Amino acid sequence: MRILLMNSARTWGGTEKWTRMAAETLSEDHEVLLAYRREIIGNRFTVKKYRLPCLSHIDLYTLFRLIRIIWNEQIEVIIPTKRKDYLLAGLAAKACGITCILRLGIQRRLRIPIFHRLIYHTLPDGIIVNAKKIKQELLLSKFMGKEQIKVIYNGVDTGTLDRIGRPPAEKPYPFLVATAGVLTNRKGHDFLLRGFSRFLRLAPETDAGLIIMGEGPKRAELESLASELGIGRRVRFTGFVENPYPWMAASDVFAMTSLSEGISNALLEAMYLGCVPVSTQSGGTAELIGNGENGFLVEYGDEQQLAEVFLRVAEKPELRDTIRMAARKTVVTGFTLAIMKRELSEFCLRKKSRKSAL
Repeated sequence: MRILLMNSARTWGGTEKWTRMAAETLSEDHEVLLAYRREIIGNRFTVKKYRLPCLSHIDLYTLFRLIRIIWNEQIEVIIPTKRKDYLLAGLAAKACGITCILRLGIQRRLRIPIFHRLIYHTLPDGIIVNAKKIKQELLLSKFMGKEQIKVIYNGVDTGTLDRIGRPPAEKPYPFLVATAGVLTNRKGHDFLLRGFSRFLRLAPETDAGLIIMGEGPKRAELESLASELGIGRRVRFTGFVENPYPWMAASDVFAMTSLSEGISNALLEAMYLGCVPVSTQSGGTAELIGNGENGFLVEYGDEQQLAEVFLRVAEKPELRDTIRMAARKTVVTGFTLAIMKRELSEFCLRKKSRKSAL
């Protein structure tokens, strides 16, 4: 197949990482191209690519360019990965008679019936989501059908992690909690800071630290909050880290405290690298983590619960080792890049074949 991935993001994040992984793994068996907006995205891809303006949901110049790319490159399947791209990709696919498959990695309630029916049902031939809970949320809209939506879990590139995740970084504290993600309200870093502060009060003798990897509009506010909580010297804000994996490999716990999420790439990677995962019950996280078995789940906003989980893991090294081994096994058996590649290829081929038969 000839597949065009589309991503109009302005910054690098989880969706962009998924897009790159999909491009790399699918290109082993198919011809894969990329349409992108910013060089911060395009520069990280090795496949053939086209830069487009992507100024709005209905940018006619971008639509015209996209149609030309599809015709010239004989594209058979287009996969838009950002909400802003869905309409443009769907219209271009209809104009060219090719298959359009949306990729959605976060829970999204469809609240505008006429517009959302067009975007999510009429124009695309299928939708890829990375959690069952996202599929369930979409199906709350009566116009959506089960057969249209395919759950394909994110895959972890274990080979790359083995290569660039070792050796671990030097730990600044004997007990280290890490997190990674764009510093926005949705990621819940303020909740993490408050929970970590409460943990330190519960265990004043514990020499613990928190490392927050990522950049975003809330950084100054979060640094100020850490100071207000009196934990400024215990928290390190690294900014964007090109290779966060040595820090993950060095950490005891990886915390994902998002208000909403699909199944986080960073959480999966940290589990493979030996961290104990601690996450809010957002999106499809409960499909990945069995509480107390291969990680811990907490309610968003429950600072005491989060603090107590940190305390339990810090005080019981044997529990920490048991959980981290179970977490790694979960990734190896069910969340590899090979599994993601096979399911992506099969779904794209099935939808393409069905469209061709109509």
